[in-house]
Amino acid sequence: MELPRDQEVDALARLEERIAQAAERVSKLRREREAALAERETAVREAAEAKALASRLARELETLRGERGEIRARVEKLIRQMDLLSAS
Repeated sequence: MELPRDQEVDALARLEERIAQAAERVSKLRREREAALAERETAVREAAEAKALASRLARELETLRGERGEIRARVEKLIRQMDLLSAS
């Protein structure tokens, strides 16, 4: 059973339209995928930078705490010496 010529043309036109829509969707999805991959790459790089900064700041904090302890000990020693001088 053959379709009339007009129906064949309409069916072919609908098929062409659906193929064009599918091709556009594929293109759009590819662009979105590329954008998502670029965004992910940026996020991974920023996370690595943040981790490195956190590590550096943690080391700096430990250094400063050590220095504070040393300064506290020296100040306490000076106060004791001043107390000894006052008592004399």
